[in-house]
Amino acid sequence: MKRFVCIHGHFYQPPRENPWLEDIEFQDSAQPYSNWNERISTECYAPNAASRILDSRENIIDIVNNYSKISFNFGPTLLSWMEKFDPEAYALVLEADKVSQQRFSGHGAALAQAYNHMIMPLANAKDKHTQVLWGLKDFEFRFKRKPEGMWLPETAVDILTLEELAAADIKFTILAPRQAKRIRKIGVDKQWRSVQEGTLDSQTSYLCNLPSGRSIVIFFYDGPIAQDVAFSGLLRNGENMAHRLMQAFPKDLPEARLVNIATDGETYGHHHRFGNMALSYCLYAVEAKHSTKLTIYGEFLEKNSPTHEVEVHENSSWSCAHGVERWRSNCGCSVGVNPRWNQEWRKPLRETLDWLRDTLAPLYEKGMAEYYTDPWHVRNEYINVVLDRSIPNLEDFLKKHAVKEVSNDEKVKILKLLEIQRHAMLMFTSCGWFFDDLWGIETTQIIQYAARAVQLAKDIFGTDLEPEFLERFQKATSNAVDLKDSREVYSRKVKPSVIDHLDVAAHYAINHLFEEFPKTSKIYSFTVTRREFKEYVVGKQKLLIGWAEIHSDITLESILVDFMVLHVAEYSFSAAVRSHQGMETYIDMEKQIKEAFLKNKMLDAIRLMAQLFEWHHYSLWNLFKNEQRKVLKLIFANTVKTVDEEFRQIYKQFHPLLEIKQNNRFPLPKALAMIVEFTLNNDIIEALESDPIDFPRLAELVEEQKRWAFTRDQDGLSFAANKRITDLMQRFAKNPEDLQLLATIQNILKTLSILPLALNFWKAQNIFFALAKNVYPDQYKKAENAISAKTWIQYFDEVAQSLKVHVPKGIHVVETR
Repeated sequence: MKRFVCIHGHFYQPPRENPWLEDIEFQDSAQPYSNWNERISTECYAPNAASRILDSRENIIDIVNNYSKISFNFGPTLLSWMEKFDPEAYALVLEADKVSQQRFSGHGAALAQAYNHMIMPLANAKDKHTQVLWGLKDFEFRFKRKPEGMWLPETAVDILTLEELAAADIKFTILAPRQAKRIRKIGVDKQWRSVQEGTLDSQTSYLCNLPSGRSIVIFFYDGPIAQDVAFSGLLRNGENMAHRLMQAFPKDLPEARLVNIATDGETYGHHHRFGNMALSYCLYAVEAKHSTKLTIYGEFLEKNSPTHEVEVHENSSWSCAHGVERWRSNCGCSVGVNPRWNQEWRKPLRETLDWLRDTLAPLYEKGMAEYYTDPWHVRNEYINVVLDRSIPNLEDFLKKHAVKEVSNDEKVKILKLLEIQRHAMLMFTSCGWFFDDLWGIETTQIIQYAARAVQLAKDIFGTDLEPEFLERFQKATSNAVDLKDSREVYSRKVKPSVIDHLDVAAHYAINHLFEEFPKTSKIYSFTVTRREFKEYVVGKQKLLIGWAEIHSDITLESILVDFMVLHVAEYSFSAAVRSHQGMETYIDMEKQIKEAFLKNKMLDAIRLMAQLFEWHHYSLWNLFKNEQRKVLKLIFANTVKTVDEEFRQIYKQFHPLLEIKQNNRFPLPKALAMIVEFTLNNDIIEALESDPIDFPRLAELVEEQKRWAFTRDQDGLSFAANKRITDLMQRFAKNPEDLQLLATIQNILKTLSILPLALNFWKAQNIFFALAKNVYPDQYKKAENAISAKTWIQYFDEVAQSLKVHVPKGIHVVETR
């Protein structure tokens, strides 16, 4: 066979974690999801791991793992998030690489990536080296093998970066066709021939010889086809996509030809809804209908050595027509949010971060030289701690290569120095410059990393770099009317995120009003160990007093703190914290405030709090963002319950009148319509969540909902229905002969089918499809002699119809291709 197709997906999200908490806080722009990683994983990463192939009636006939059939890379920072928050999709990505090795002659589909998507030509030599090394180590940690290829962020390339890849034994990388400068045939041509995107042959590989004497292979993807997949609607139909790939082959094939494309992986499901399904069908059609072999770069390279060598355009990329200017100047490249905006802010932002990096480097070297002979080697090795922060692993790391035994305080200093360097690299994540304005979440994110590095430097060296940082940064000007001044961007978008141990203590103290904590508890990247805690109540007022140890799981720094919370009304409370000053001082503080509180002298208690805790005072708005929402939800729970009860009374009181209105087809007044909808939705959700389900009651409520034809605000109903079906299906998978459980699933689906709900049964379908393959055939055989098995088959078929899963009668369903 001489025709080969390779589709590469670059799956990546910028690191979004709060640099102090090491976790992603709520992102309003990602609603209804809590953050963009969660939203895109639901829309793209997970669906591609279990993608549907449909028949002409849009029934599922197969579920396939797209990752096992394409070439792909996942950003390390994204995989670290998936491992924790979407472990099912994460496991399927890793599994796909193992399956692909069986499919592609021992070559794995996964490629490595330079660690945190730094634009490599703009990085200094040390960062280039660390980014490649961290990307390799992260890949080996997750995929349990060495990578053959590495993806360069934005395919941005220069010779020094290629030298780093070749030195790390990377065999190949992928570039855009316009990044090829000139080519010549190996061993034949002495003269180079200039090429452009339209004249470069992208259906083969090229050898790039480097000044060091090393070399690396480069694949150039088909630009026009990739462009049409990403931006021109080619993903609307998988058959059309396959046909377009086939058209790229020449009529005569004297040698093996590789049609390959590369796009953002998010194209397949996030940017284009159901793009994952179009990709699945395209992959199927390429092999089954067009007699063409799917391959990946490593397999093709093993069987087809390069016949030409290439020189590349340095400082070029796939997403900036001006090279790499998008990440350092107002070159004109943008996403087009507002054509009147400019990106003059990019240059001063780049220059400010370059200054910070270069200022921190000698401080780091000087600080680490006391403990290690090669500080930069220690930074390179630090990825082993980032991947596994367990105490035994951390202790082994700290001892390795150390010139002397280090104390606990010195361990904290070493880790803070290394965290300075980690954040000094994270602040160069490319997305900070990619979009149109300074105030965007991607740009403020990288400035937060800079702020964390500045804070750590002040902790260690006592040198406050923030004033000069802001002096340089203020040259960057936002396009937003209310955020023109970059100092305003910093004060509103960055500074509120900056926290220390006392802030964690305040968060811990305030949360004690709303939930109970064990003696030792985790708060994001901190561990809090309670030493003493007392609660006093006078009427509806509450006083909490205690002291605790706040320990950073990242730097190992610990401090002891005293805390108190005064809750004077349902929505009114304040907290105060201070460094623990010994038990005698603590007992005296507790005695004074407790005495004032128990005598109901609240003003005295507040005065004492201000006096004894100085000005370290906090309120609800000082809680971390996610907990603010959680606490507000708890505060409003009673209010919502009261509203619900009152609405229910109005609904019952006016129900006869509502019947008259309905029978005479008069529209309800808006106020009553809102009450009826609110009440019915809540009742249906409550019925769905009950166990066992009262089906006559559920059917009655659903029929009532249908009669009023409410279509607004169906999200809560859809979420409750999806969750209940998924939960029941997971239980059924553990005991697939449970006829009653199957009947319950069938009954819910049948009852809800008359409502216009946006139901997403993705997980339930995955489970059910596996049952159809592994359980259904045996039950079908039993049905010849067992009435219960016949009933099981009847219910199973009805569930299959509701979930739109095709189950052939009496035979094993189609195997995964």
